[in-house]
Amino acid sequence: MGAALNAVYNNFLTAYTPKPLTRYDTHKKSELRSVYNSIVKINRDSPWYLPTTSRDTQRYAVDLKENARELHNTIAQLGGLEKDGLFSKKNAYSTNDDVATAVYIGSESSATDIPDFELEVKSLASPQENLGLFLPEGKTALAPDTYSFDIGVIDMNYEFQFAVGENETNREVQERLVRLINNSEIGIRASLVESENRTALRLTSESSGLPGGREQIFHVSDSHTSKTSGTVDYFGLDYVSRKASNANFLINGEAHSSTSNHFTYDKRFDVKLTGVSPQEETTRIGLKTDVESLTDNVFHLVGGYNEFVKAASSYLESQSKSKQLVREMMGIASVYGVSMGAVGLNMEQDGTLAIDQDVLHETAVRSEDINETFGYLKNFSKMLLRKSDQISLNPMEYVEKVVVAYKNPGHNFISPYVTSAYSGMLFNGYC
Repeated sequence: MGAALNAVYNNFLTAYTPKPLTRYDTHKKSELRSVYNSIVKINRDSPWYLPTTSRDTQRYAVDLKENARELHNTIAQLGGLEKDGLFSKKNAYSTNDDVATAVYIGSESSATDIPDFELEVKSLASPQENLGLFLPEGKTALAPDTYSFDIGVIDMNYEFQFAVGENETNREVQERLVRLINNSEIGIRASLVESENRTALRLTSESSGLPGGREQIFHVSDSHTSKTSGTVDYFGLDYVSRKASNANFLINGEAHSSTSNHFTYDKRFDVKLTGVSPQEETTRIGLKTDVESLTDNVFHLVGGYNEFVKAASSYLESQSKSKQLVREMMGIASVYGVSMGAVGLNMEQDGTLAIDQDVLHETAVRSEDINETFGYLKNFSKMLLRKSDQISLNPMEYVEKVVVAYKNPGHNFISPYVTSAYSGMLFNGYC
């Protein structure tokens, strides 16, 4: 049951507001207990209101929750969850982002005298791709029957069964197979390729590289399947049009290989390969100066704030209470408006913050004590963190609702009503 609900939730987020997961989306038992206690408190005092049935309103509520989570994670990545850790985060640099980007993941205490290193990328890791036969869009030549085929991924084998009707076309069957494979979430993505009024199935592995000396990431066969065979040959599903390959690169002249374009170096740098190095040219990766790291952190904080305000503002015409949320966010920023303006952060009419890079950089360079000069940003971040947590717990606070009755003060009971109504938005379109 848990796996099914997880699939539904992921499907919903993919269609509405896909947000990447980070290490800050995992929590300790104590943190989960705190969230639960907060929900109980909200439910105890919340009035009864009519369920929200509008799909637009439901999407708005889910967007609020997910965008609040992303703002929380942005601040967390800057050290905002640690005491006196905000803006102490060191940042890495790369002399050529078209070849590689890097993030510093080491401890801040050991971020002194860390040597730079030279990187030369010979080839990128690539996924396996199978491209089937291009078939006309007319009636399929497969006889009406129930067919099946197997896809083996590493050490796991998956069987797919489907029926072919009397008058179905090749395209209809191919589109069904695309949905069947993608919904299975086995690490293989299916798509339909069109050329000159013909269509073919394309299967691509989500992973790249060949671990353990394997020749293929996945293989397709129907030689030992349980239902009628013949679809693998008919659609050409077993033809490997592009083999998977590992990434090959040099670090300080020493050869390395990786099954992924993402790897960790020296437990200090998280490196992502983005392209092949130009001939006889290396990319230098290392730590930025304190001033550069600080300005980067300010950019990330302001960027997270602006993205949230823009997301909330996109509903101003359709959701009346989104205006309240935008005003509250602007109110938080206006508290520090004078201090922000002095370092090049200026409030725009739409509630976002604009950065004067020259003023920001000059202020950071001339500052005798960076922590004192930019100390107000820590308080600003803490207020944003509290607001994002509040929205995550109860996004329905910013939804126009019809109240049915208020609970009797002092004699009310704990009820799961608020969260069950919100959770129902995730599943009512799929159950």
